[in-house]
Parts: sequence; structure tokens; C-alpha cells
Amino acid sequence: LKKKKKSWHLAIRKEGIGACGWILVSLSFLFVLITFPFSIWMCLKIVKEYERAVVFRLGRIVSKKAKGPGLIMVLPCTDVFARVDLRTVTSNIPLQEILTKDSVTTQVDGVVYYKIHSAVCSVANVTDVHLATNLLAQTTLRNVLGTQSLSQILSGREEIAHNIQSILDNATGKWGIQVARVEIKDVRIPMEMQRAMAAEAEATRDARAQIIAAEGERNASEALKQASMVLVEAPSALQLRYLQTLTTLATEKNSTIVFPLPMNMLQGFYKQ
Repeated sequence: LKKKKKSWHLAIRKEGIGACGWILVSLSFLFVLITFPFSIWMCLKIVKEYERAVVFRLGRIVSKKAKGPGLIMVLPCTDVFARVDLRTVTSNIPLQEILTKDSVTTQVDGVVYYKIHSAVCSVANVTDVHLATNLLAQTTLRNVLGTQSLSQILSGREEIAHNIQSILDNATGKWGIQVARVEIKDVRIPMEMQRAMAAEAEATRDARAQIIAAEGERNASEALKQASMVLVEAPSALQLRYLQTLTTLATEKNSTIVFPLPMNMLQGFYKQ
């Protein structure tokens, strides 16, 4: 891109303005000298720090680089100049209605941050650089999001924004535009789709809760199985567990408790 720009400017300088053009420029300069110092107020122009001036002399660009900032001299009758603002421009992308890859109608808007890095290209290569960039951003947003599904748009905003920025930066380079950032502000989906997505999310949460409860029951059953195996090996542990349970119940509530009497305590009476 840089090589193309350089060759374009060199071609302009080689052609020149011709002999007739130099005569007109000389006459304009002579007119400035004759009417000095009054004409100096017409010739001197102030270009601000964030601006650049592209000077056309007899319809041709004077230099391959824009002039400024500071004082510049413009000859009367033969020179015309255009001011170019180099500050970052914020351009809102209007709400775009998009049909996604999975046939869902959505409305998406965004914002583009760009600035002019070549004042000469922005004036000479496009009629209205800001309008052209805004329209290209709208078209690129629709084209890129049309190839994505709704879930990809909702979960991959940052990646999609970087993709749009890369496409815009490549396309607007010849206009002297550098795209700094692209952001997707809002994604609007129909109310019916919102209710369907909410129902799907609720069903997913219910299914997950049932799975967690089932896993808890399985873990509890395995723990009870291991506890029963321990109690079988040590019968006295079951009696201790009874006593521990009674102590816990007596602490919480004062009530009459009926519990089974172990049969091994009555074996002595049966023998007598």
C-alpha cells in the first residue's frame, strides 16, 4: 500500500503544471508582491495542530505531504486548499437488522473509532471519507454477522469486532483511514426467542440440579454401605450409635423416646 501511494505521488509531480501553469503562478506571485502588504493577509493561513492542509495549485496537489501545522502560504487565484482533521472520529453504526446463520432475525448496532493518517489520500481518493467509512462499516457488520450463529454472536463479540476491524482497516487504507477499534454495542433478539432461550436455560438448570441430587444420593448410599460393613464387624458400635443418637435428640427436644431393646441383653434371662 505504501509503495502504491509513493508511485501515485511521484506520477503527479513528474507531470507538473506545464509552461502555461508556471506563467499563471508567476503572475499570481507578482500580484502578491505588487499589493504587498495587503495581499499577505489573503495568502497566509493558520493550520491548527490537529489539522493538515492539502494545497491544490491549478487543480494539482502541490506536495505529496500535507502542509501544517502552523502558517502556510497560499497564492491567490491559483491555489486552493482543503483542511483535514486528524483527530480520532467516533462513528455510530445504526441499528442493522441481520439474519444469522441459524435463521434468527437480530438487530445489532456498534461503533467505529478511526482517524485519518494520510490527509492527501483522504482528499484525493474519495469524495466524502467519513460517509464512505460509515457505509462500509454498516455493510461489513451485516456481512460478517450473517455468517455467524446467534450463540456465536452472543459469546464471541470481541473476536467478531476484531474481524470487522481488520476488514475495515484493509479496505480503507487507500483512503488514508486507520481503523483503531470496532465495538458491538447491543444485540437485540425477538421477544419470542428470548422466552424460548429462558425456557431452555431453566430446563438446563433443572436437569443439572437433578443430576447433582442423584450424585448426592449415590454418594450417600455408598457411605451408608461402608458404615453398615463397619457395624457388622463391630456389633457394639451399633449400641454406641444408639446412645449418641439419643443424646442428640435429648439435647434438641425434651420428649419421650421409645427405642428397641437389644435382644442380646435378654439372653441371660432365657437361659435361666
